[in-house]
Amino acid sequence: MRHTALPDLTTDLARRVRAALDGGPAVAPLPRIHPGEPPAGTALVVRTSGSTGTPREVALSAAALRASAEATHERLGGPGRWVLTLPATHIAGLQVVVRSLLAADAGVPAPLVAADPAAHFTPDGLADLLAPALADGAPVHVSLVPTQLHRVLAAADDGAPSGLDALARCATVLLGGAATPPPLLARAQAAGVRVVRTYGMSETAGGCAYDGVPLRGVTVRLAPPDGSGPARGQAHGERDNAVGVVEISGATLASGYLGDDPSRAFRTDPDGVAWFRTSDLGSLSPSGVLSVLGRADDVIVTGGVNVAPAPVEAALAELLPAALGVRAAEPCVVGVPDEEWGEAVVAVVAVPDGADGLAPAPAEALARVRAQVADRLGAPSAPRRVYLTGTLPLRGPGKVDRRAVADAAAALAI
Repeated sequence: MRHTALPDLTTDLARRVRAALDGGPAVAPLPRIHPGEPPAGTALVVRTSGSTGTPREVALSAAALRASAEATHERLGGPGRWVLTLPATHIAGLQVVVRSLLAADAGVPAPLVAADPAAHFTPDGLADLLAPALADGAPVHVSLVPTQLHRVLAAADDGAPSGLDALARCATVLLGGAATPPPLLARAQAAGVRVVRTYGMSETAGGCAYDGVPLRGVTVRLAPPDGSGPARGQAHGERDNAVGVVEISGATLASGYLGDDPSRAFRTDPDGVAWFRTSDLGSLSPSGVLSVLGRADDVIVTGGVNVAPAPVEAALAELLPAALGVRAAEPCVVGVPDEEWGEAVVAVVAVPDGADGLAPAPAEALARVRAQVADRLGAPSAPRRVYLTGTLPLRGPGKVDRRAVADAAAALAI
């Protein structure tokens, strides 16, 4: 078959990453923030998205990248052809390149198909990109963020199903970078798309748990949010549904941060096992499946009650379309300063054909949704205000800029 030629920038990046994996100089896709040589064995220097403030630089060894890619192929049933639709400046896109290089070693023909880095993502463009990749029957894997999948489904609803039809022919669609609203996942699965939700970050060489199940060689545990007491969970065989801060260990772990004190996040137990303390709250089911509830610093304290945004957002994504009479809704739940409650739970929701700026949801829809959320999650979780908009601000591939959302919502409350 005839395969689409890779963009020159992608070809050069793949060549440099190959050399780095084989012991060559480390690759930094973005200009370095901290001068000086990274630790020996570093293959990639990746910049975080800066969700907690200033972006950091993460040093990832060739061994960690290979361990992640190999465990991914094992989980997905073997190497395949990879399609790059994400920026290769962040770990999700870079791991597509790494996996494709290992797939090449396994004999997969034309293991990488990549979009033009300067091209804007569109469902029709995705279909065009996938067409040559799918032509010879080789297993095809593609990584997307929820926003991209939402656009593909919306286009199909509007009579342009080519992107969705192509996705349904892929062996796997890895979906990560942000939480996946349950209605979005259900719609994709109903259309035959084989979605695998991924959880991970730059510090874990990308996705390290697929559909909540850690990859081979990865261990997950929960630590008390206040730092008191021992961590619990998979590491000690004490799985339960208690909520704690997610900590991760294993072969995919980064070497640490460059130019930063690693003790805040990277630490080693007395038994010599290295752990990375994330900023996420989670729970472990009795069978060891991880559920991520959102960032610990995103928790809203309203009237003395802690409210995690993720469950509220999942409920709103399910309830708001019917309440508002829209096809889909992408909510972001934040805390806004409030004299009575300390923080008020506020939802800013992107809806189809929404306008720029924020507009209050109709009072009847707000009352209906508040009652439904209160019935499902408890009264403190019911949003006191809901604003509608066209798009939510982003700070990275698929990641909503919660700080910008909170600032915009707070400005309307003044």
